[in-house]
Amino acid sequence: MNIAIPGSEAFVSRPVAPDELLRALPPSLQAHTVSQEAIDALDPLTYEVIRHRLWSTTDEMGETLKRMSGSPVVSEANDYDFTINDEAGQEVQIGLYNTMLAGAIDLAIYWTLRHRADNPGIEDGDMFLCNDPWIGGGLHQSDVVVFSPVFHDGKLFAWTSAICHEPDLGGMTPGSMPIAAADVFSEAVPTPPIKIVRNFTLQKDMADMWVRRSRVPQLVGLDLRAKVGANMVGRKRLLALIEQYGPDTVKAVMKRMMNDAERRLRDKLRLAPDGTWQATSYLDQAQAGDRRTHKLALAMSKRGDQLTFDFTGTAPQAGVINCTYAGSRGGIMLALLPTLAGNIPWAAGGLMRCFDIVTPEGTLNNASFPTAINRAPIATAWAIGNLAAQCLSQMLDATVELKGSVQAACCGTWNTAVLAGLDQRGERHHPFVDVVMESMAGGYGARPSADGIDTGGLFCIPMGKLPDVEMTELLYPLLVLWRREEPDSGGPGRHRGGVSASAAITPHGTAVPMALVISSTGMATAQNQGLAGGHPGNTGHNVVVRRGELAQMFERGVLPSDVLEVGGEVETAQCMSAGLLEPGDVLYLHCQGGGGYGDPLSRDPATVGADLRNGKVSREAAEHVYGVALDAGGHVDAKATESLRAAMRDRRASHSTPPPKLFDRRFDMGKCQPIDDNLAIVQARGEPEVVACRHCGQQLSDHGKQLSLACCDSAPVAPGRHVRVDPAHYIDDEVVFREHYCPGCYTTLNAALVPKDHRDVVGGLQTLPTG
Repeated sequence: MNIAIPGSEAFVSRPVAPDELLRALPPSLQAHTVSQEAIDALDPLTYEVIRHRLWSTTDEMGETLKRMSGSPVVSEANDYDFTINDEAGQEVQIGLYNTMLAGAIDLAIYWTLRHRADNPGIEDGDMFLCNDPWIGGGLHQSDVVVFSPVFHDGKLFAWTSAICHEPDLGGMTPGSMPIAAADVFSEAVPTPPIKIVRNFTLQKDMADMWVRRSRVPQLVGLDLRAKVGANMVGRKRLLALIEQYGPDTVKAVMKRMMNDAERRLRDKLRLAPDGTWQATSYLDQAQAGDRRTHKLALAMSKRGDQLTFDFTGTAPQAGVINCTYAGSRGGIMLALLPTLAGNIPWAAGGLMRCFDIVTPEGTLNNASFPTAINRAPIATAWAIGNLAAQCLSQMLDATVELKGSVQAACCGTWNTAVLAGLDQRGERHHPFVDVVMESMAGGYGARPSADGIDTGGLFCIPMGKLPDVEMTELLYPLLVLWRREEPDSGGPGRHRGGVSASAAITPHGTAVPMALVISSTGMATAQNQGLAGGHPGNTGHNVVVRRGELAQMFERGVLPSDVLEVGGEVETAQCMSAGLLEPGDVLYLHCQGGGGYGDPLSRDPATVGADLRNGKVSREAAEHVYGVALDAGGHVDAKATESLRAAMRDRRASHSTPPPKLFDRRFDMGKCQPIDDNLAIVQARGEPEVVACRHCGQQLSDHGKQLSLACCDSAPVAPGRHVRVDPAHYIDDEVVFREHYCPGCYTTLNAALVPKDHRDVVGGLQTLPTG
């Protein structure tokens, strides 16, 4: 007998319409709905009061989850989220925490309404648990959501949810993110929605079954109860609100919140020009032993007030880096919320009406069951967010009213490290699993008018934070040797990307080796691209120092400040590697900074000097990347700087491949439609539009707006450049640092760290092939 696999009917283009869901419910499950007249009749004061009450309810749910959870992932790093949804599952209000999860939680509720309403039924006092990425709720199995229907007067009124990343749910390796999984059956078990609470009572058999799979059952059990508690708080506050204002009024506010968010986003989109913007990224290594790059392609179109994210051209699913439709949607929300909705209340159910997704099944971003999926949020989904943010920023950069929301890519991706072993401090020894959260210290991308925020955190977790060093050392048998910002990690540009931090950790309080799993990307190619000629931020860098002299240094009262001071054997870790961390070994993690904005040679020399004195850039980078001559005290020599920058532009001209077609025309740029810092659309009387350089007026495109630019490929590792390790250490594809210039004034228009056969796109526009 063939049994349908839960989630095999997963959403391919977009979820089912809410009205269609409600019409399909069995007669025994009635939903509370409200008329459009009731929504229109709301007075502004009542609307604002109830809207803020719903907002504060989600905050209280989050505080409940955080205070009840024993997991440092939640309590220290804020990697969790929560929602209030309407009767059909649409997200009315989401939290300011892991925003990727907002793209997936509602999908799990839609699926539950379709597949659980008859058997086992949806009743007052129920809660469901899900960690199946094909169904929704989270982006990989470690994202576990508990969601609860809220009934009033016998009718389904709303849903609440609480979700967080679990430290371990089984599978081949501690931390449940195996880097060599052949398929999903080697990972944590994906569980479709199961009824974990009945009649307001946690079901012991289901709870025991759930925690049994984990290497740290106490933490997983605490998180389960914390999510149940958060949902109970949400239910209590919703019912109190209904009691005070009446069900129709509260529901009308919920609907208007989503309608208003949709309206405000559509109004904003109408300000931007129609068009299509393109971006491409590469993931280094799909699993342990792989030495390939895997392509992600996005063409974002905007027509009127609707966006379409088309991922046609993305590579087939491979290894453990795949994500489902929920992951693609989560990646888009990662970018859309801060970029387009920074001043719009996050009623995500309304915001998500403003875009469509085209994502062929069987690809990295719409993977088919049962492929491995564990790195979805920290590989493909995150890279999708970077691409979406890049395309959105390119669109907004051409819009004067919206230019303030433009931002280069932030921190690329996550340097994942999981440590597991035996904590031997005290009389009772116990096992531990530590998902190392030190990589929360990424740099933010630069803007057209400001540098990126140094060690600003992660773009996808606005409220994320680094765990306290003291808390890390209290909870785990570890000693943090240092945590510091690293120079040259922010992408160079007219405005610099935010620098990132490194951390060095060693076992302390255990005499047995720890299991170590490292999985990252952005080591060989850049995930943190710049904009408008800004350079990408640094590549990630993970190192293990073995058999060093750390114990002897401690005996002398010396604390190392560099991995080379420890001595021993320095191993540059692969993107994906597994092994042991012995007592005395040192794990060094350096996460990624933000991309830059604009040509680095246009950066104010005095600002470069200040960056040098403040440890943000090195003297080498100041000279070789920014073209700034500094004296011994770090102060600018203006005349020498002018000469150095002129020589660097001459060198760009002499080292570049000439453009495929050199246009004779130069335009007066007094009247033009800007594209970004460097490019603009111009039009001669009676002729089609073309693209020209805003600095010198040089025509750069044909009438189809395909760009003809000077191009230079150089070695990734070069003086002043922030690529730490030769990409050949990680992958077989040849990687180049590619810069495109205006052939008239040799201003940098685009800079990228990409495979040599990368198809070039500058400012979202296609370039003519060179060579």
